[in-house]
Amino acid sequence: MSSIYEKYNLKQVINASGRMTILGVSTPRPEVVEAMVTGVNHYFEMKDLVNKTGEYIAGLLGTEGAVVVACASAGIAQSVAAVLVKDSDWLLENLHVTPVENNEIVLPKGHNVNFGAPVGTMVALGGGKLVEAGYANECSAEQLAAAITPRTAAILYIKSHHCVQKSMLNVAQAAAVAQQHNLPLIVDAAAEEDLQRYYHDGADLVIYSGAKAIEGPTSGLVVGKKQYVEWVKRQSGGIGRAMKVGKEGILGLTTAIEYYLSATKESGAQMVEKMTPFIEALNGLPGVSARVVWDSAGRDIARTEIKFDEARTGVPTGTLVEQLKQGEYAIYFRGYKANEGIIEADVRSVTADQLAIISRRIGECLQENQA
Repeated sequence: MSSIYEKYNLKQVINASGRMTILGVSTPRPEVVEAMVTGVNHYFEMKDLVNKTGEYIAGLLGTEGAVVVACASAGIAQSVAAVLVKDSDWLLENLHVTPVENNEIVLPKGHNVNFGAPVGTMVALGGGKLVEAGYANECSAEQLAAAITPRTAAILYIKSHHCVQKSMLNVAQAAAVAQQHNLPLIVDAAAEEDLQRYYHDGADLVIYSGAKAIEGPTSGLVVGKKQYVEWVKRQSGGIGRAMKVGKEGILGLTTAIEYYLSATKESGAQMVEKMTPFIEALNGLPGVSARVVWDSAGRDIARTEIKFDEARTGVPTGTLVEQLKQGEYAIYFRGYKANEGIIEADVRSVTADQLAIISRRIGECLQENQA
């Protein structure tokens, strides 16, 4: 039998961009896949499965409640809908035709980002209206509070490397503002590694991607205060119907969380050790300089920053990045700063052999462009 790549004429990928949705995020461990296969091959009362796995996950994490959802983006939309609809049966089924007057969702302006889709789109799907607090490069607790009006339904905080990091209040400070104004705080922590911190910092709902740090199937996790989680679960009869997660996803993520909490994780120091020969090889290429950089959002993740002197390479870095996707392997990097001649390689999902392929391909592309 031909491989999947041959059957569908797909290109093999070397993922040096990290756990990104555009590349399928991560590769779950065999125990997670086994749990998913079990889910596929059996029937369950789905409400019972949602409730029992949620209780189990909440017990593992020490939170009041938990629920598995389709993905982190769905978690944002359903969390917003949850704080608007609450226990209303009418709004649950008619949110699309009965706009809620007090539907403003306040977030720091520097958190209004596009993570692959705009944050505001997820808020709007849940019936909310985004209101920005502070400035693109600054938001204090006072500035967050100043944006609150009688129409505010919740505060939203995005914990992500996509967001502006400097001069921003932290989750605990945002929680204090929310509590002072008797409002729920929703934290989107999709790629974060600590599954308990933001709940303990005072958030009412915290949203994680099931497929990123946890390395589960495509799914999401919402944890938080029991009442709010119950309101999120009610959305399965509202907007959540279009975002439902399957039995295999629920069982797969639950198993992934179990292993995630007990597994020894690759440290930043180990990543540095893995990438050192790679950096040395890159620094031997004309017009290329490489060094270790650390995750801008504060996680223990080391990456390789690769800087191209375009006056020497003779090719725009963005063009080079596209060329590296066209060879035998489609090689993907973190290209957020390609306009500055800088890309980053995330080595968590890359082997030493693949790093050698990457450095070789960069050298070949540079030679081709100078020929």
